[in-house]
Amino acid sequence: MNWSRVQSDMAKQGYVASDDLSMALHIALSLGRPLLLEGAAGVGKTDIARTLARAYNTRLIRLQCYEGLDAAQAIYEWNYQRQLLAIRAAAEDGETGKTIEARLFSEEYLLQRPLLQAIRQEVAPVLLIDEIDRADEEFEAYLLEVLSDFQITIPELGTIKATTKPIVILTANGTRDLSDALRRRCIYAHVDYPDRATELAILQARCPEVTADLGVQIIGFVQALRKEDLEKKPGVAEMLDFAAALAGLGLADLTDDPVRLQAALATLLKTHADRGAITTEIAQRLAGTAG
Repeated sequence: MNWSRVQSDMAKQGYVASDDLSMALHIALSLGRPLLLEGAAGVGKTDIARTLARAYNTRLIRLQCYEGLDAAQAIYEWNYQRQLLAIRAAAEDGETGKTIEARLFSEEYLLQRPLLQAIRQEVAPVLLIDEIDRADEEFEAYLLEVLSDFQITIPELGTIKATTKPIVILTANGTRDLSDALRRRCIYAHVDYPDRATELAILQARCPEVTADLGVQIIGFVQALRKEDLEKKPGVAEMLDFAAALAGLGLADLTDDPVRLQAALATLLKTHADRGAITTEIAQRLAGTAG
């Protein structure tokens, strides 16, 4: 498999990947290394993992990171409620000792979280570790061990080695600096907002019902909007929602109806301040130069 094949496989699923991204994906897949994707929120990092899973007809397992995430939530934990019920039932039956303990700490009572699930699949899944920079540094250090050996030790059961090695995609939005140790273990790609031609290709692939002329206007409008002083710049997903909204409102040209255009901005502007900043006059100015 070469990088152009990866690019073609992604395109078949509606994801238009740049040459740089396709090459990074190809290298990560060839070497069996995790791929770290950095970039602003909304540029399509998470969708890369979803697209890979569809392209290679495999399961997507997602670990959403957040402050305070620990091993129990990411790897495994015991089903304590079921264990308590089993202890009570055993006590009523007069069962005691190591027999109960062995049964309580068996697969029957094990709750598998994303990391453990990912290494126990018969077919290698795509493991998405989303927004790793939101997790604590302590968790990041623990994650390094898992990604290095692809095995997990559960004291009561022993070491569980990977049945298959998952395709690992990590995303980061720049919330905090990631460690050099994590970066060393990953292939790296920076995902930016697409250029005009690429974003138009994405729109045509995802929304073929949008006319060519309106598509050009939509991309020009959204890319100009990103240059405004906004709290949250619209991403690719918001652009696609905008296109769908325009189609639903029956708008064939952005300059036709200022009222309907302003209504459609609900798909692009996601804060009260941004909605207030883009007045009807500004929207019309952007629409007038979007062709």
